[in-house]
Amino acid sequence: MHNRKNALFAGSDEGGNWAVIATLIENCKLSDINPHEWLTKTMTALANGYPANRVHELMPWIYVG
Repeated sequence: MHNRKNALFAGSDEGGNWAVIATLIENCKLSDINPHEWLTKTMTALANGYPANRVHELMPWIYVG
């Protein structure tokens, strides 16, 4: 069901960005991670200069709250 919703945005740049965010949030939910907490910590880390070559460490399937 979620994949179908995300696929609706495939035709636009803005929608594509939203589809990525929605997918990350759904990954949080599936992993019993609070999406708001994950997003807050991730955005804070990025704003504080988290190294670009380590951004994969911030993904919800790796995240440890």
